[in-house]
Amino acid sequence: MDAEPPIPETSVLAVASNHTGYKQWKGTRVSAQEIADLWEGLKQSYLDNFDMMLTGYVPGAAALEAVGGIAKELKAKAETARGGPGSFFWVLDPVMGDNGKLYVAEDVVPAYRGLIPLLSEVKIHDQASLQQAIEVLHRKYNVPHIVITSLPAPLSQSSSQDQNPDPEQSRPPPTRTMSVVGSSMTSDRRPRPFRINFPVFDCYFSGTGDMFAALMVTRMREAVHSAAAAGDNENPQLENTRAWLSPDEVDVLDLPLARAAEKVLASMHEILERTCGAMSAELREAEAGDLDDKAAHLLRSRAAELKLARNLACLRNPTLRYRAERM
Repeated sequence: MDAEPPIPETSVLAVASNHTGYKQWKGTRVSAQEIADLWEGLKQSYLDNFDMMLTGYVPGAAALEAVGGIAKELKAKAETARGGPGSFFWVLDPVMGDNGKLYVAEDVVPAYRGLIPLLSEVKIHDQASLQQAIEVLHRKYNVPHIVITSLPAPLSQSSSQDQNPDPEQSRPPPTRTMSVVGSSMTSDRRPRPFRINFPVFDCYFSGTGDMFAALMVTRMREAVHSAAAAGDNENPQLENTRAWLSPDEVDVLDLPLARAAEKVLASMHEILERTCGAMSAELREAEAGDLDDKAAHLLRSRAAELKLARNLACLRNPTLRYRAERM
């Protein structure tokens, strides 16, 4: 028989969308009213008992407000029915754009600020502005856990820092790398930041952001439960603690958020490695045919889809390669 899974049974409500990388699609955009109607249907069937919620791309302000209403309702119900703080955890991925461009309606940005102020209003361009953004989110907006993905590594130093850096440290790494930066705040809202550096594949992929967020749901739940199950005196009963925040004395590298991010990146590296290998074969096959530009784009988009189903072992038991380090 299979061993018991490392986390308790957990019900997760996921609210997300498909991507538009194919540049063509069918169907209609779900309206705010339809989201509310679907949620009402779940409640009428007693299918509204969720421990966690994951939200991703929501294109319009009205739809986002509907999603926010569901989250608030779930939080209130969980805390009433299952014993207070820690009974509900929301992983919110505010997908709004990339490379300096929005791909949601402009009214979505203020809607996010009204729902939960997740935008620090600090443009990240160096180490100092990164730390400032994290501090603003913790101190001003009381956001307990923060993860910022796809940062260039290393970030440039601000002009106020070392004017004469070590030439060895200034030399670019032989392989292009990026960073994931995270922080779980202390009881007085001080940051506990860490970073994880990882190599970048020379491939285009679809769905990496959604995969990262979905895996964080599982791995964060696992890390919090493991700390409690192991009788970790520094992480006592985190599942019953507001926002699953560790005591102030917990070292940054022992934070559940850091441990979760390490496992998420381990799985992603293995999945992307296998996807990149399969992609090369698919693209060679596509390029061998007589295709117009549209067909070639569609085949490239198909090849960029993550190869998840064939590599489930990478999701269950990845090899940890990239470790968190203090900032």
